[in-house]
Formats: sequence, C-alpha cells, structure tokens
Amino acid sequence: MLDIFKSTGALLEGHFRLTSGRHSNAYFQCAKVLQYPEHLSAVCSRIADHFRESGVETVISPAIGGIVVGTEVGRQLGVKTIFAERKEGIMTIRRGFSLAKGERVIVIEDVITTGGSVAEVIELLDEAGALLVGVGSVVDRSNGKVRLADNQFSVLAMEVISYTPEECPLCKAGIPVEAPGSRTNQQK
Repeated sequence: MLDIFKSTGALLEGHFRLTSGRHSNAYFQCAKVLQYPEHLSAVCSRIADHFRESGVETVISPAIGGIVVGTEVGRQLGVKTIFAERKEGIMTIRRGFSLAKGERVIVIEDVITTGGSVAEVIELLDEAGALLVGVGSVVDRSNGKVRLADNQFSVLAMEVISYTPEECPLCKAGIPVEAPGSRTNQQK
C-alpha cells in the first residue's frame, strides 16, 4: 500500500498543516490514489471485507475526504451510503439523509490523524440512536493509537509524527507551511 501511495505521488513530504490543525513533515493525499479505479477498488475491498460479516446496514463518512472511500465501501457491501458535512462549523447530517434508531452503521474515513471528524460523526450516530459497528479508514497516521471504536480497521497504519504549531520544528526552522487538506483551517 505504501508503494501505491509513493508511485501515485500521494505521499507528500514537506511542511504541512493537517486538517486537525497539527503540523507534519508528511501528508497523505488519498485522492491521488483513489482517482485510479483499480486502486480505489483494491483499497476499499480490504475495508469492505473486514466489515462484510458485521451486519452493516449503512456506511457514513465525514465530508469531503471520506466520501469517495465510503461510497465505494458501501457499493461493495451493497448497503446505503451517506455522508455528514459541516454547516457553520458543526458536523451535521443534511441533504435528506437520516439514520434510524438501531441502524447498524460503519464510519469510513480516508485519513485518521486525531480522529476528530470521525468522533463528530459518531456523536451524530449516538444522537440518532444508531449502532456503531466500527470505523474503517485508508490510512491511520497514529498507527493504532487513536481508538474510536472496538472494531477499527485501516488499510495502512503507520506512525507519522505531528506537532502542535507551537512545538513544530519546521515552523521554528522558518520552512513555509502548506495546507493541502479539504477543510480550511484557521489555526497556524
């Protein structure tokens, strides 16, 4: 999997502001891998296979990064696929999507660093009375340290160091920071 990220230019090196607001010298741009149908299918089949016998009824993903992955996982599982998105900074379920009490749901994300967006989606499940079956992702930057569910699976898990902006050695060295993520982040 790491070779696929490198060959597609999806593993970037430099100084990056992550969606979480933390800084890192590495950035996973999953969209560069997932733009190729053969990679999208292969990556998502590993996630779908992990959850295939879990009685999943619905896949939900946080927008924007998780939508492509979640949709393909849902297609492979043959279940409803929806997404949550931010409205005025708050993660919400919109566009006529809904979750029912007792509905068995997995949350699918592209990259997990701190798990913040996934945790917000899990809160939406709790509010609706839906049942969290598990969490799946393409990349877990914490190498399993961020636990969001008892049943959690990532295709690629590795520890990639990240820093608060205040402790970032790249900032201290005066290296310009890039913010390639899908969500504009006001933190520095």
